[in-house]
Amino acid sequence: MKQLLKWTGLVLLAAVVGLALAFAFTRVVRSQTPVLAGLRPVNQTTPNPSGRPWGYGPGMMGQDGPGYGSGGMGPGMMGGGYRSGAQGQANPGSSTPITLDQAVEAANQYLLTYKNSDLALTEVMEFSNNFYAEFKEKSTGIHAFEVLIDPYTGAVSPEPGPNMMWNTKYGHMGGMMGSWGRQQGEPMSVTPEQARNIAQQWLDKSLPGMSAAEQADAFYGYYTIHIMKEGQVYGMLSVNGYTGDVWYHTWHGEFVDMKELEE
Repeated sequence: MKQLLKWTGLVLLAAVVGLALAFAFTRVVRSQTPVLAGLRPVNQTTPNPSGRPWGYGPGMMGQDGPGYGSGGMGPGMMGGGYRSGAQGQANPGSSTPITLDQAVEAANQYLLTYKNSDLALTEVMEFSNNFYAEFKEKSTGIHAFEVLIDPYTGAVSPEPGPNMMWNTKYGHMGGMMGSWGRQQGEPMSVTPEQARNIAQQWLDKSLPGMSAAEQADAFYGYYTIHIMKEGQVYGMLSVNGYTGDVWYHTWHGEFVDMKELEE
């Protein structure tokens, strides 16, 4: 009888431990699900309500957070970024944001780290959450990559989303994402006009009243298109040049101002 009670107690203890582990695992999986889902290209039905980058934290993939470039790495490395200030160190924390002109200077300094005279800064946009800048190849006219600039420190880092996941030449994940990307040099099957039409169809469904800008900036593997509201920039989205997937840029916030730098 004592032996039976002993074994019964052990079985009950094992059951309790198993349930506790299962509960803990379920909580972990649930906590990670939004992050993992955010790393997929999406034909989004609605924009991300949080307005924060999905799946990108301070120098690490898979952490939801607003940080960029805290890893202090140079271009070509996931999560890396250029830090403005003396000897590449971040500017001291300040409650006063940098100006649009200072953001332009930060983007130009970042460009110098590439040591590629064929690249040029084409525009810098100011949003409530960050500054955005894009670069293109002077020899081909194709846009190369996109970056974000911290509005207080001036730190510059690769923009998350299509710039990292779909860019087949300058991106970090383009060659590793299966059908999302193609080999460098493979022509995109989606034309600029088709990309704009796809963008407008998505806007009609998800952001009624918004319109896709006439120009679709062609990058390696995708297009980025400004979203317009009553003739003014509202935000932007990207369209995959092979699959037609739409990725809405959720991390910018409200548009403030911009500066065109193309000659």
